Amino acid sequence: MATRTTLDTDVQFVRGVGPVRAKELAGFGVQTVADLIEYFPFRHELSPKSKAIGSLTLGEIATVVGELRKVRTRGSFGKQAIGGEVVEGTGRIRVRWFNSPFLVGRLHNGQVVRVTGKVDVYRDQASFTNPQLRVIEDGEDAFADDIDRYDPVYPATASLPSGRIARIIAEVLDDAVAHVEDFLPETIRSRRRFPPRSTAILRFHRPTSPEDVGVARRRLAYDEFLLCQLAVQMGRRRLASGPASRPIGTTDEIDVRIRGRLPFELTPGQDRAVAEIREDIARSVPMNRLLQADVGAGKTAVAVYAALAAIANRRQVALLAPTEVLAAQHRTKVEQYLAGSRVRLGYLVGATSRTERAVLLREIQAGRIDLVIGTHALLEPDIRFHDLGLVIIDEQHKFGVAQRAKLREKGQAPHTLVLTATPIPRTLAMTVFGDLDVSIIEGVLPGRLPVETRLVPPELSDDAWSFVRSRLERGEQAYIVYPLVEESEDLPLKAAAAEVDRLAGSVLRGYEVDLLHGRMRPAEKAEVMQRFRSGAVRALVSTTVIEVGVDVPNATVMVIQHAERYGLSQLHQLRGRIGRGSRSSYCLLFSDAVGEVSSARLAILCETSDGFRIAEEDLRLRGPGEMLGKRQHGLPAFRVADLVGDLDLLEQARDDAAVILRADGDLTQREHLPLRKAMSKRYAEVLGLIDVA
Repeated sequence: MATRTTLDTDVQFVRGVGPVRAKELAGFGVQTVADLIEYFPFRHELSPKSKAIGSLTLGEIATVVGELRKVRTRGSFGKQAIGGEVVEGTGRIRVRWFNSPFLVGRLHNGQVVRVTGKVDVYRDQASFTNPQLRVIEDGEDAFADDIDRYDPVYPATASLPSGRIARIIAEVLDDAVAHVEDFLPETIRSRRRFPPRSTAILRFHRPTSPEDVGVARRRLAYDEFLLCQLAVQMGRRRLASGPASRPIGTTDEIDVRIRGRLPFELTPGQDRAVAEIREDIARSVPMNRLLQADVGAGKTAVAVYAALAAIANRRQVALLAPTEVLAAQHRTKVEQYLAGSRVRLGYLVGATSRTERAVLLREIQAGRIDLVIGTHALLEPDIRFHDLGLVIIDEQHKFGVAQRAKLREKGQAPHTLVLTATPIPRTLAMTVFGDLDVSIIEGVLPGRLPVETRLVPPELSDDAWSFVRSRLERGEQAYIVYPLVEESEDLPLKAAAAEVDRLAGSVLRGYEVDLLHGRMRPAEKAEVMQRFRSGAVRALVSTTVIEVGVDVPNATVMVIQHAERYGLSQLHQLRGRIGRGSRSSYCLLFSDAVGEVSSARLAILCETSDGFRIAEEDLRLRGPGEMLGKRQHGLPAFRVADLVGDLDLLEQARDDAAVILRADGDLTQREHLPLRKAMSKRYAEVLGLIDVA
C-alpha cells in the first residue's frame, strides 16, 4: 500500500477486482480504494464460535465443523435443492440449501466444512436450512481463529454477492485504514468520546463484538452529519453575507389593509407565520424562509399576505407553482382576494399564447405587473423583472435546486418564501435545509372536518362503490385516483384512461364521469377542472396530477386505487383534496396488497391525520430521496447515518458545525483544513447551490 497503492488507486487494481468487477463496483459509487473502504455493510450476522453437534439447542444460531456426507442434488436446472449431512464425533446434523445454484457441483462427500445457521428439526434430526458455508481447504486448520465473529453483509447483486465484496475489501482494509486522515478536530473527538476515524472504519467492517458495531457506526454517522451541516451552514452564511436586500416594511396601516382583503380572520398559527415573515422582510439580509403547513392549514393566505406587503412597498412578486392546474387555482384565489384593488396581476404558463406572452414580458420588465403567477415558464431566460422583491415557490420539493436559483437570480437579492404542504420531519428539515428559517402553521382552518380514511380489501370493493354512489346521490362529488394513465404490460395495475368508460358504464352509471391526467394539453385540463368545479362532472378520474392544490369543496369522497403503490406522504397529500368544505369526507384506499407490512403501512393513514407523524413514518420506510425527489434536495445519500434514529447525532453535528464556523468561517485554520478538504470532496457538486436548497 505504501509504495504502490494509495487511497486514490483505481479499484480495478485491487486483487480480485479487474475491469469487469470494477464496472459493477462503479454502479455502487466505488471507484477508488478510498471509496471501497467506505462502502459499509448495512448489517452484521453473528457467526459464533463452533460447538459440538451433540450440545446444540433448538432455535439457537450455531456453528459446527465436520465432514460433509450424503451429498445429493435434486430438482431441475436453476431450481436445485442441495442436501447432505455434517458429521463429527458427537453427532450429525442435516444441511439443506435452496435457490443456491452456485453451490451445485462445488460440494462433495468427504469435504470438511464450517456451517452456521439456526438449529431446527427436520424428520426428527437436527437441521440447518440455507446455512452459511465455508469449505475448509486441504492443510487448513478448521479451528484457526475459531471465535465469535460478526460478519458484514453488504448491499450486493447476484453477480457481485456480499461475500465477494467482503473478500475484496479484506484485501486492502488493514493497509488502507492506516492512510485514513482523521478530519475531526481532536478537541471535538475527545469531547464526544469517538474513536479515531480509521478505527471506526476498521471495526465497522471487522467488528469483534456488537459494541464495536455500535461505537463505529455512531462515529461514521456523526461524520456524515457534520460534513453535511458544515456545507449547508457555510452556504447559508454565504447567502447572509452576500448582496443586501431592500427591506420591505409593513406598517400598521398596511397590515390592516392586507387583512381587510382576506375573507376570514387569520388563525393563531397563520398570525405567527405572518409575524415571522414581517420581521424577516424588514431586514436587509434576504429572507430565506420555509413555510410548512399540513394539508388544510392555510399557507396560501400567508403567502398572499407576504406578496401584498411587498407590493405595498412597490416591489414585484413572482409566485412559482409546479403545475398549470395549481397555478390556475392560485390565480383564481388571488383574483378573489384582490377584487376591486389596483394590484396588477399577470399569469404565465406553458399554454400562454406567443402574443400574450410577448405583451406580458414587456409589462413585467416595465414594472407594470405587480404579481406574476406561473409555472416553469417563469424560469425562461427572457423573463426580466423591473424590481423583483419577493419570490414565492409553492410545493418547493417539486423543483430542483438549480431551478429555484434561476428565479432568485432575476432580482437583486429578493426575499424568498418557499411553501410546502408536505410536512417535513425534523431531521430531514435540519439536514436538507440546514439553519433555514422555518415557520410551521399548526392545526387546520376553522370548519374543516377530519377526513375519515378506510382501507378497502378486494372482497369489500362492491360495498365501497355502493358507498360512493350514496354520496353522489346527495349531490356530492368524488375523485377516483389511479397511479397510471394507460395500462402497462410491465405492471398489472388498473389505469385511469382505461377505467373511465368502465366506471361510467357500471358502478358510476348515470353520473357524468371525466378524466384528468398530466399528458393532456393545458386547455383540456383547464376545461375538465372547470366542469368539475361547476358540478357538471360528478366523478373525476385522475392520476396524481391532483396531488397538490386542487380545491373543490363539494368533493367529499376519494377512491385511491392500488394505494400500496404510493408513499404515505403522497397519500396524505391526495387525501387533502377532500375535506375542504363543511361536510364529512371519506378517503377509500383500495389495495390488493397482502401481508402485514403493506397493511400496517396503510393503516397509519386510517389512524391519524397528523401529517408530521405520517412524514416521519414515510421517511423511515422510504428515505429522503423518495420523499423529496431523488435530486431535488441536492444532497448525496448518507451511507451510514439514519435520519430517523440518529436525531441526537444530527443535533450534535449541527451544534459542532456552528461552533467551528463561528471560530473559522472559511475553515482555513490549520486544524480545520482536513475538514474543509473532506467537505469539499463530498459536496463539491452542491456547495454552489446549497443556499437555495
